[in-house]
Amino acid sequence: MYEAPKHSYEPLSARLHGDDRPLIMGVLNVTPDSFSDGGRFLSIERAVQQAEQMFAMGADVIDVGGESTRPGAAAVAVQEELDRVVPVIAALAEKRLGVISVDTSKPEVMMAAVDSGAAMINDVWALRRPDALKTAAALKVPVCLMHMQGDPESMQRSPQYANAVDEVCAFLAERADACLEAGIAPSEIVIDPGFGFGKTLAHNLGLLNGLDRIAALGFPVLAGLSRKSMIGELTGKPVDQRLIGSVLLAALAVNNGARIVRVHDVAETREALTILQAVNTLQPQQ
Repeated sequence: MYEAPKHSYEPLSARLHGDDRPLIMGVLNVTPDSFSDGGRFLSIERAVQQAEQMFAMGADVIDVGGESTRPGAAAVAVQEELDRVVPVIAALAEKRLGVISVDTSKPEVMMAAVDSGAAMINDVWALRRPDALKTAAALKVPVCLMHMQGDPESMQRSPQYANAVDEVCAFLAERADACLEAGIAPSEIVIDPGFGFGKTLAHNLGLLNGLDRIAALGFPVLAGLSRKSMIGELTGKPVDQRLIGSVLLAALAVNNGARIVRVHDVAETREALTILQAVNTLQPQQ
């Protein structure tokens, strides 16, 4: 029987269900074509330096991805993805700076990443790929299940919903049930509405406003809004000028029920969430 590696830091599942501050997941794409930071962290040295900086700025988790899932992105072969992510995860795990997540839908990559030190699986396909659910259940680490309509190559061509919040809730509930049936503990399930993955601006705004309904499913919610095209649609800003919009959306997401926010700009997001938490915990004056 497979035995998952033991990690020296506090299990992520305990923090997901604690009463402390919201968690920040820093984005680390070791890809040539991701929409925001593609090509910047292809070397192990640069990737590790970026992760160290994000941990120092207040990241709780670093999400390492070796396959772009931006709209129109083409699939990457298993070995190529392994070659991109495993050395970086192994190098980070050796430093023991904090929790590492792997952003993948491939069971082979999940297995190798966890063997190398990853302590979470973040899957945009919600473990729907062949053998992905079985593999994730055997690895016994937290899993994030994301909603996506279509696939990365075609998802933004013409997304349509009768009611986006209803349909996303139904999908995430079904995938969570599948995980429970496969033996994944409820404390290790995270759900993600998939902002920008097969959604128009109106769908994204509706989901943001309806995050409380998604959180009511009973699992921690991850929200990934950082630098996404919805900010550009609203403000006209290019991807490298979306800091204010990204930080504001992260704060709104937490206020509406998100437990984790997945971001590129860790320091600014941590500052905003610190202020938000202080305001939300302020006791009314008598």
